[in-house]
Amino acid sequence: MTDTDKPLANPLIVLRKDFEDDDWAILFDPDKGNAFGLNPVSVFIWQRLDGQHSLGDILKEVQASYHGVPQEAEVHIEEFIDQLMKKGLAGYEFQV
Repeated sequence: MTDTDKPLANPLIVLRKDFEDDDWAILFDPDKGNAFGLNPVSVFIWQRLDGQHSLGDILKEVQASYHGVPQEAEVHIEEFIDQLMKKGLAGYEFQV
């Protein structure tokens, strides 16, 4: 993924943030019936998959919002987004 890529969350995927005590969430794919747990940083990243944020933009926002972000955060963010894409949860364009 290059810095100019601006991934999109699949608009058919549902983000559920109903948990009272923490910021964890679940992505639900209603077509496949699959659910995927997200930690708070993953939720933060997911919410920026709007086609307007590049990997570099997302990294900068993570660094500005969280303390102690490791040097290898860019690699982790890229791997997370790649996993979402492989599962059909994100991509570069979707037709609904």
